[in-house]
Amino acid sequence: MSDGSTPVFLQGPFAFEGKGHDEPLPIDESLRYVVPAGATTQPVYFRGGNSTEDMISVVLFRDGKPMRYFPIAAKGATHVALRVVEDLLADSVLELFVAAPLGCSGTVVVDLGMVQVP
Repeated sequence: MSDGSTPVFLQGPFAFEGKGHDEPLPIDESLRYVVPAGATTQPVYFRGGNSTEDMISVVLFRDGKPMRYFPIAAKGATHVALRVVEDLLADSVLELFVAAPLGCSGTVVVDLGMVQVP
């Protein structure tokens, strides 16, 4: 990108087993991002898919607290344009979690696109 910004993606297919809609669990270590010192990051979009027969939610955590919920219908998909809702400051920790009914297991596909700005 010509303005010095860098695209950042947290993405991939991941197996999970639900512990309840009120107990989101981290999906995978690779879905953790720390905003570098001297930079800000702007979420741009979220896409997700759900292989199960139940509704699930992917939860974006910031610094250990839920920031956004992305519900995904049974055997469904979602695409949410975030349109640079806010700047995430240096040292912010972002992680993707999944919340699903107890015993529900399957695969969630996630793609969180962000732009890191110097």
